[in-house]
Amino acid sequence: LIVNLFLGLIFLSGFYHAKNKSFQILKRHKELLIPSTPCRAKTNVMFLKTHKTASSTVLNIMFRFAESYNLTVALPADHHVHLGYPETFLAHFVEAFQATGQNYNIMCNHLRFNPSEVQKVMAANTFYFSILRSPISLLESSYIYYKNIVPAFRLSKDVNEYLASPTKYYHLADSRENIYARNIMWFDFGYDNNAQDNRKYVQAVLKEIEQNFHLILIAEYFDESMILLKHVLCWDLDDVIYFKLNSRSQDTVQTLTPESKERIKAWCSLDWQLYLHFNQSFWRTIEETVGLKELEKEVNHLRMRQKELMETCLSDQKAVEKDRIQNKALLPFQSGAANILGYNLRQDLDNRTLRTCQRMVMPELQYTSYLYAVQHPHKKRKPF
Repeated sequence: LIVNLFLGLIFLSGFYHAKNKSFQILKRHKELLIPSTPCRAKTNVMFLKTHKTASSTVLNIMFRFAESYNLTVALPADHHVHLGYPETFLAHFVEAFQATGQNYNIMCNHLRFNPSEVQKVMAANTFYFSILRSPISLLESSYIYYKNIVPAFRLSKDVNEYLASPTKYYHLADSRENIYARNIMWFDFGYDNNAQDNRKYVQAVLKEIEQNFHLILIAEYFDESMILLKHVLCWDLDDVIYFKLNSRSQDTVQTLTPESKERIKAWCSLDWQLYLHFNQSFWRTIEETVGLKELEKEVNHLRMRQKELMETCLSDQKAVEKDRIQNKALLPFQSGAANILGYNLRQDLDNRTLRTCQRMVMPELQYTSYLYAVQHPHKKRKPF
């Protein structure tokens, strides 16, 4: 299977070398694009990829931007697909760091944030951003996705049973294996996910995150987040257009009871305060940067553009379940009890349109492997 997937990627890779920044399809709709402002696009960008927060979709946006502008991505070294995660990040986790130093433009694969080490890899003028999701939906998603590998999840029957008495299943002795089961976003930002919920401590962490990051996006408002990102990075609409990646079928979603939702706020209280704080700052930034009226207009443009591209690229006009994905080179990684959806491309696409569409639907592991092969052609191929 791995051989077939790799051969499929080699086939795909022939289409990826164009550096044309703009989409070449649906030219008649160019008037929908927002006129570019006189600012200059930021090309040194670090995205802290948090878990189960729509971050795989953001990673795809970042990878496509890197390709469009011929930028260098700080990719995981050797056979790894993450930048040392769940270990705290160190600069040597990046392939060729010793030779390249700070000459990386983009960093966006999973890592546990460590600012001093990240700064060794990224330029001084790097823009830092991340994304958060409500801990309520996040924990349910984590439960399904990591069901087979997290002891606290594996030992419980379902998410509501787990939340009824989490300390029955969650043991500090297994804390490293259980990181997805409590305050996972807090952990991703580099902090102790089992720390006491002390007001002074929480406020200090929130202040530190504000100092380290220029922008925190909110997954529940993903389209609004993309418009805000476009503005602050001075990118074009085409740079932030996306197809949702790494999503799962609805039949694998477990319904949380009202009691479970309240218990999550207490059990994941660090994540809950993190989310509430940056949800507020997100909307303040929207008002200061874009304005609500302009935001609504641009979100509508983004959704129209997305719909057009789905009609152009996809034979099904939507994501499909794993067993319906025809090209196995485009099959997303499957985990736990989740059924991770993917896409089928239309068969009648010309080469240029096919290249654009392939990039938009390529799953995270395949895209990481592909870019690694491009940037480090003399290294052993990265498995996926």
